[in-house]
Amino acid sequence: MLTKYQQFFTGRPTVEIAKNLLGKRVCYTGPDGKTSGYIVEAEAYLGENDSASHAFNGRRTNYTASLYGMPGDIYLYQIRGRYCFDIVVQDKEEPQGILLRGIEPCEGIDLMRKHRQMTGINLTNGPAKLVQALGISSRRLDGQPMEDSPLYVDLENFKIPREIITTARIGVNLAGKDGAKPRRFFVAGNPYVSGMRKREMDLEKHGWKD
Repeated sequence: MLTKYQQFFTGRPTVEIAKNLLGKRVCYTGPDGKTSGYIVEAEAYLGENDSASHAFNGRRTNYTASLYGMPGDIYLYQIRGRYCFDIVVQDKEEPQGILLRGIEPCEGIDLMRKHRQMTGINLTNGPAKLVQALGISSRRLDGQPMEDSPLYVDLENFKIPREIITTARIGVNLAGKDGAKPRRFFVAGNPYVSGMRKREMDLEKHGWKD
C-alpha cells in the first residue's frame, strides 16, 4: 500500500509528474544545517524504452538498482566526479526517474555559498551544482525513500509557475532514438534555470505567479 506521499510520484505519466514538481521545494538537513530551494527545472527519463535513461534496454546494475525502487525513492548518481539527484517515479520495478536540473535557493543560502564557494545564479543552476549547494557529497542517501530521508521534496509548501517551457533534454545523446524528445521542463524566466539567457530572465518575479 503506497503512502499519500508516494502516490504523488506515480499514477500518471512521468512527464506530468516532472511538470508538477516545478515550484515544489527540495530540502536537505545536513550536518551543518538545513538548505532548500524551489525546483525550477526538471527532466523526465522514461525507463527501459528511453534511449537516454540509465535503464535503457533493461540495463540494470548494482549502481542503478535504486531506479527500480519505489516511487519517491532517491537515486543519487555520479557523473564526472560530481553527484546528481534523480527522483524515482512510477511503481516498483518500473525504472523511470526525474532529474532535478535547477533550484532557486530558499533556505540556508549562506550555507549553499559555503558549499559551492560561489554566489549568484551559478549557485544552483545545474544538476551537480544544486546537489553540491545543498551539501550532499556522497551516495549515502541513494535508495532511501524521500519521505523518511533528510533529503526530500516538500509537497505542501510550493510556488506556482506562471508559465512552463518544454524542450529537449540537455547533455543526452541526440542521435539516440529519444534524444530530441521534449522531456525537459522549466519555469519560464527563472534565473536559476541552467543556461537561461539574461535577456530572458524575469528578474522581478522569477517566473512565479503572485
